[in-house]
Amino acid sequence: MKTTQYLAEVVQELSRTVDLISDEEAEKLVNKILESKKIFVAGAGRSGFMGKSFVMRMMHMGIDAYVVGETVTANLEKDDLLIIGSGSGETKTLVSIAEKAKSLGGTVAAVTISPDSTIGKIADIIIKLPGSPKDQSDSEYKTIQPMGSLFEQTMLLFYDALILRFMEKKGLDSTKMYGKHANLE
Repeated sequence: MKTTQYLAEVVQELSRTVDLISDEEAEKLVNKILESKKIFVAGAGRSGFMGKSFVMRMMHMGIDAYVVGETVTANLEKDDLLIIGSGSGETKTLVSIAEKAKSLGGTVAAVTISPDSTIGKIADIIIKLPGSPKDQSDSEYKTIQPMGSLFEQTMLLFYDALILRFMEKKGLDSTKMYGKHANLE
């Protein structure tokens, strides 16, 4: 198969994920972002990279947002929001972060394949994304892609869709957001 044929199949897989995501839960998350003083995003591996891109866009919109684990990350306080992206919902470091956020009075949102996971049970808001876990041997969701790629790509697109919804609710456009783009590059 040619590379472009693989790309076409990946795009088809991604388009099939849209109807499997709860608009109601997504709207809860957008509203919680609007209500929260600070937003924190955590994820491990590629899920963490998707989270970093989400934090970057929130910063462009003037939201006080941080990547958990960076040296310039602020402290989480009562009523702040922690968003954890984890396919399995069982990554030990992320479970500890979720527990700590709850103990400090924060709200926890899980973006995951596994709502019944440890992180899912801790979370106040759960966004179930379709996809296969890294070990696809007993997955009910079939994909041609390796490991957790479909989940990670869906997460990136979901985060971008949240940004679009936030922009709509706040009356923002790309021109206004560009004013916050890094200028020391």
